[in-house]
Amino acid sequence: MPGIKRQMAMVMDLNKCIGCQTCTVACKTLWTASEGMEHMFFNTVNTMPGEGTPRGWEAMGGGFPGGEAQLGKLPAIGEFGDAWKYNHEEVFYGGKGQDVHLGVQGEAPTWGPNWDEDQGGGEFPNSFFFYLPRLCNHCTHPACKEACPRGAIEKREADGVVVVNEDRCRGYRHCMEACPYKKIYFNHVSQVSQKCIFCFPRLEQGVAPACARQCPGRVRFVGYRDDQDAPIWKLVDKWKVALPLHPEFGTEPNVFYVPPSAPARFDADGRMDESKPRIPDEYLVSLFGERVLEALQTLAGERAKAARGERSELMDLLIAYRWQDMFGGFDRDPQTIKWVEA
Repeated sequence: MPGIKRQMAMVMDLNKCIGCQTCTVACKTLWTASEGMEHMFFNTVNTMPGEGTPRGWEAMGGGFPGGEAQLGKLPAIGEFGDAWKYNHEEVFYGGKGQDVHLGVQGEAPTWGPNWDEDQGGGEFPNSFFFYLPRLCNHCTHPACKEACPRGAIEKREADGVVVVNEDRCRGYRHCMEACPYKKIYFNHVSQVSQKCIFCFPRLEQGVAPACARQCPGRVRFVGYRDDQDAPIWKLVDKWKVALPLHPEFGTEPNVFYVPPSAPARFDADGRMDESKPRIPDEYLVSLFGERVLEALQTLAGERAKAARGERSELMDLLIAYRWQDMFGGFDRDPQTIKWVEA
């Protein structure tokens, strides 16, 4: 994009994500603890196949399908899953702990960020699911930026991170309509749109984003898109095993995924059929495009090479023996920094 010196990016290896939600909690506690942000989860980990959050986001429209800008549906809070309250005071401090059980106060919720967690798809014995962490893609061609009449969506020159200038935002929410990934939220208290900022205050101090740094499974790789000595470029451009989610949306995301390799299906006689993976190819193509089949073949070939005792640069990258090697130089310990509160 013109005017952008370098672009930060992230790669997530879906073969290593266990759905523990540590990334979600790390982001939530750091960035969305203020009033009006109760329903916001800048980072989510959805079970796939699943409707995710907001509910049915993949069909809500937006982006540049076919090269043309499109305003999609404006998701309501209930589709994200509004934060609900529990009767903690009554149960824990009201002296009724033996008689009253923990429950939701007020109207019962109908959806939430992980409402369909672990449900997945397929039928026994060929059921399947995998976890898909999602955050703002900090797109090269951000639809949210194009749609904002106030010019309140900005792409930082130094690192390509997409941010909302809340001083300019007037809450029109065209950005929410335009984003095909539906990763922008509206704060009904401050009346502004808010979203993931890729932890840019941490980046400026050489620290990886909280979701990546806290991940116990070493799922997330972070770094500049063009750094050929770091994992991002090698996984996306050299080995071509990291792909964008829904490339047909046309925003050129800078968050990429190593697709999940599935176990073999069982045939009618209960035997493993190695020729047919548990996750249907057509489903993965619907998520990551046609290139996903080639990426899966590359992964299988390199995995077999490593199993034979041969050296595989790709497997070494994905195993991530040293976490410091995953972050493209953004490996500073945040405890060494004196943070200043605004």
